[in-house]
Amino acid sequence: MLKELLVILIASSLVNNVVLSQFLGLCPFLGVSKKTETATGMGVAVIFVITLASAVAGAIYQFILIPFDIAYLQTIVFILVIAALVQFVEMFLKKFIPGLYQSLGVYLPLITTNCAVLGVALTNVQKNYGILTGVVNGFATAVGFTISIIILAGIREKLKYNDIPESFQGMPIVLVVVIIHIHRHVKPYPADLVHDGGERLQIHRHIVVHRHAQQIPDRRSHRRLDKNLD
Repeated sequence: MLKELLVILIASSLVNNVVLSQFLGLCPFLGVSKKTETATGMGVAVIFVITLASAVAGAIYQFILIPFDIAYLQTIVFILVIAALVQFVEMFLKKFIPGLYQSLGVYLPLITTNCAVLGVALTNVQKNYGILTGVVNGFATAVGFTISIIILAGIREKLKYNDIPESFQGMPIVLVVVIIHIHRHVKPYPADLVHDGGERLQIHRHIVVHRHAQQIPDRRSHRRLDKNLD
């Protein structure tokens, strides 16, 4: 159990990153990544919302939707849960951390419509994760989002001091950086291979090596053929 949770923690946060691999949550990723401080605050808010939403959504799904045979309402229920949690976070920040609340601006309510939050809740249901496993998956996904947005914010802060052509200033150069960032994060293997115990990954490697070996011509056979021709 502990090994499975550790694999999910690493895979969801780094290997199968929600932004760089699944392309979810791009709106706040691009909009709140101008400063590292603001990006960190947004990441912490997303971690809180996704983790708590995974726990509440998982409990509602298992103890209410399934027993009453209304699992088809899962998307609507999950959206309502996420909206309520975002309102709670917004009231908390407005009262206790007004500076961060002003910095996040309109992007804080947009967490409600952040497809990454809803995507995690639906993924937990599709993969039949329990409440604990779903919480770990949600926390890891949110951590991956936070890592990505902080890295992009740091790059954007450095770009301010560079001599960038006028036509690329602003969002164009940010999109170029994001494309390069995503390209470097391309997975060599499918995402479902990462969640296994390694057996399928070893089989996949064996198949690739075997196919590669078949494509390489045998130099000794060519030499024999040349001698026979002579």
